[in-house]
Amino acid sequence: MKMIKKIRYACMLGLLPMLLACQTQVPQAGALAKPALILVGDSTMAPGSGYGNALCARFNVEVSCLNLAKGGRSSGSYRAEGSWQQVMQQLRLVPDPANTLVLMQFGHNDQPGKPGRSTDLHTEFPRNLQAYIRDVRSTGADIILVTPLTRRSFKDGSLPNDLRPWAESAIAVAQEASVALIDLNQQSHAMVEKMGQAQADTLAMAPPPEQPVPYPALASQTATEPQGKPKSAFDRTHLGPKGADLFAGLVLQNLLRLRPQLQPQLRPQPVQGDQP
Repeated sequence: MKMIKKIRYACMLGLLPMLLACQTQVPQAGALAKPALILVGDSTMAPGSGYGNALCARFNVEVSCLNLAKGGRSSGSYRAEGSWQQVMQQLRLVPDPANTLVLMQFGHNDQPGKPGRSTDLHTEFPRNLQAYIRDVRSTGADIILVTPLTRRSFKDGSLPNDLRPWAESAIAVAQEASVALIDLNQQSHAMVEKMGQAQADTLAMAPPPEQPVPYPALASQTATEPQGKPKSAFDRTHLGPKGADLFAGLVLQNLLRLRPQLQPQLRPQPVQGDQP
């Protein structure tokens, strides 16, 4: 009865869309609850500008995938504004916490020059990640850290990686806490560098402007990303459908390596040459 009241209350507040589908009955004893996947991060994972929704779309109805990533958020501001509290409410209400996984990616807005969001690389950023890990574990759920997706602005024919220090900090936290990690920063950087600028620009939300915009105007660690939406239709940080699908596939490949039990829950993917 207590569980029923919790779920009904959460449904009224709109806190459980997609995750529990507002269930009004407690699962039967011995029944297997749906695996749940919750995405937490910034705009490069968020709906409309990142790869998160494309990742969720790879799973069938047997997996409840909820994308709670938000544009413009850092490891500090996501908690400060109350978004993390909503994640914790979800985690406390899922019927099977041991079958629930949080994917977390921060770093872009933790960099300097973002008032109210920047965090110190050597103190605040790792401390914030450690606190998130403790919180998730306290519910019985699991967490995988994801290093920040690369930016895509080339300079003199090569691709800088100013996000690497934040990736390395996340790696150190994961190792210390014995938490699984996907090094998306390293893998996406290598992938984009191999493409070159012209092909990398096809991953953006819109075609590039006719007048080339020099580095680092479209990708600078000191440029402030607005809360919620990317600053222009074209930039070399956020993702259109092609980029979202590409990096969702890369994250999924790593996720299945770490959690192979998710393989049966994937939707069948069309083979090359199939009609959409």
